[in-house]
Amino acid sequence: MEGVMMRGKSLYAMAVRRPNKEIALVTHPIKDHTKKYPWMKLYVVRGIIAFGSSLAVGMKTLTESAEIATEGEIEEPGRFERFLQEKLGDKLNSILMNISVVLAVAIAVLLFILLPLWIGSGVSQLLNLNPAYLGVVEGVSRLIIFVTYVWVISRSKDIRRVFEYHGAEHMTLNAFEAGAELSVEEVQKYSRFHNRCGTSFLLIVMFVSILVFAFVRTPDPLIRLASRLVLIPVVAGISYEVIRWAGRSKSALVKVISFPGLCLQGLTTKEPEVDQIEIAISALKTVLDSENEDQGDS
Repeated sequence: MEGVMMRGKSLYAMAVRRPNKEIALVTHPIKDHTKKYPWMKLYVVRGIIAFGSSLAVGMKTLTESAEIATEGEIEEPGRFERFLQEKLGDKLNSILMNISVVLAVAIAVLLFILLPLWIGSGVSQLLNLNPAYLGVVEGVSRLIIFVTYVWVISRSKDIRRVFEYHGAEHMTLNAFEAGAELSVEEVQKYSRFHNRCGTSFLLIVMFVSILVFAFVRTPDPLIRLASRLVLIPVVAGISYEVIRWAGRSKSALVKVISFPGLCLQGLTTKEPEVDQIEIAISALKTVLDSENEDQGDS
């Protein structure tokens, strides 16, 4: 919230705009477990690890940024909130965050797994489809639900502001990768679209899931549900390899694969304001400065 997180090799940095308009900078080290566990570098496996790590870091930065962005803003708690504070004390925020995570996961499973399964089963019975086509119908349904969901939340004023910061992040990264000066004036010249975006990753997940789930050819809804849940890490791992390859290659095939994700970024990124670009630049410079210091010490 009201900030940008940039990730480097050894740490990630978060820049957040305080209510008094100052920029708060927070850094956290990234633990590299691959030296102790070399198997974590294996193809697909590394994608599963990265996926889990991204979820954990994302929740942590979301919580921290919310605290910083609302720093000093005191709101009179209601009767129920006072009751919870008296009973739970300092544990209240942690418990509420855990409840939020559980609810978010439950909604995600409902929207992107159970609902597509139900649609797939309904269409299959209606048209008497071969079980081999169930995965395709389900995958297309999931894709439509996902794009619709993104479009709906993009209409929210608060989410639009988050997407503006997302655009600032991409513009800053594009400027850096082009070797340009990291100033607001220079960053404004660059696109808000980026091939290695998390939005593109999610869209690739949708397409990869169609291919992976196609191997589970059974009309039994319980077996299909179990297979979807079990295979989520596999889908994430394969998708990670695809997005990693797309970020390095300039081939025509990559442009074709990346095109849907870039189109979707039209929804998940918006043109940022100057102060938002300043935040993105601050986060990236913090990462770069820290890593340059580490190289100098080594």
